[in-house]
Amino acid sequence: MEPRIQYAMTSDGMNIACSEMGQGLSLVNLQGQPFTNIQLFQQSPFFHRWFERLGEGRRLILLDGRGSGLSQREVTDFSLDARVQDIEAVVDKLGLERFALMALSNATPVAVTYAARHPERVSHLLLWEALARGADYFDAPRVRALWSLIEKDWELFADTVGHIVYGWSPDESREFAKLIRESLTQPGLLAFTEAARTVDVTHLLPQIAAPTLVVQMKGTDYRPVAMARELAARIPDARLVVLEGSWLDLFGNSQTWRPAVDEFLGTAPQAAQDSAPQARDDIHTILFTDIEGSTALTQRLGDAKAQEVLRAHNTIVRDTLREHGGQEIKHTGDGIMASFPSASGALECAVAIQLAVAGRKEPSLRIHIGLNAGEPIAEDDDLFGTAVQLARRICDHAEGGQVLVSNVVRELAAGKGFLFGDIGDVVLKGFEQPVRLYEVRWREHSDG
Repeated sequence: MEPRIQYAMTSDGMNIACSEMGQGLSLVNLQGQPFTNIQLFQQSPFFHRWFERLGEGRRLILLDGRGSGLSQREVTDFSLDARVQDIEAVVDKLGLERFALMALSNATPVAVTYAARHPERVSHLLLWEALARGADYFDAPRVRALWSLIEKDWELFADTVGHIVYGWSPDESREFAKLIRESLTQPGLLAFTEAARTVDVTHLLPQIAAPTLVVQMKGTDYRPVAMARELAARIPDARLVVLEGSWLDLFGNSQTWRPAVDEFLGTAPQAAQDSAPQARDDIHTILFTDIEGSTALTQRLGDAKAQEVLRAHNTIVRDTLREHGGQEIKHTGDGIMASFPSASGALECAVAIQLAVAGRKEPSLRIHIGLNAGEPIAEDDDLFGTAVQLARRICDHAEGGQVLVSNVVRELAAGKGFLFGDIGDVVLKGFEQPVRLYEVRWREHSDG
């Protein structure tokens, strides 16, 4: 892909570089600003792979924000309003009536502002490693220490950021250091940082009308999951997906993020569609939750307060399902049945549910959870069969605060960092042969 570089002029007279490639759903990509350079992106094998995967089956639009890359460098205004003008100029130049809008990192506030102002044009909003307040990032002690190098030693700053982002892999870290130095000038970065630090679009989040997917990598320590969770909670019906790996995995391993993004945008490439049977999409990990002693709880607390406990359970479970890519299948009265495409995602969700319950001050709620994996029968938005029945019985066998799983779940999640205790062979109602069960030691997992 060697896209032709075009230029669009903003309403305040700035020339903004942009390019487009591919066909299909239009996806405007605001790469992590201000370190952007369309030309270098295409010359770098590392970044080229990222854009190639992102653009499969889509019309991908890239742009360099004002002051960076191939766009006009003589810039003094890096305000949020000014940066939104960059998007407005590019989409008007390319004649985009309706499109998906994607933003990484510090570009999030720009995308959020545009989507709030132009709801009729944004079909989907995709936010990666997102933040609503610039201070949440720039005022973090680690970032402040790093950014202090900008004035002291520009070359050292670029090299250090390259190593932090890409580890000590020499090729990628050198490429990113080069990208920094050739994306903008030292004074330009200082001016950008000063403006970006004061940005806060929290008040705009409830105004977002487009379907929104927030993607957060678990291994990004300077941008914790809690920040993404807070942002997603403020956007109506937003979905948060927490993925394994670090920021580097966004670029180096498309299988980390591609299923969630393709599903959200509804534009899975044909190659991915053709390979679906081999990917065994018929395998599900089934999760059941149940409230411990719900009948006794009602007798002890009364109908009204017992109902409050049930609502708390439903809220915790449903919020956590959204965060971990789970699909609620049905409400079972005192619990919820859900399905996951991966065992590790289901286990992460189960651990997160128990942690959320344990963090409540009100002790009346205790949940037992059971998981099994297999090939259930799908019919009328429900799942049936032996795999589901076994998950149900495993949940029934668990005690409050426990997460029990079948051996197949344990094996599917091997090497993913989960801790299991062997319960032994257990006879479950309706199953002639004993079933080997394992307890997820979720308290130790969370400590690690």
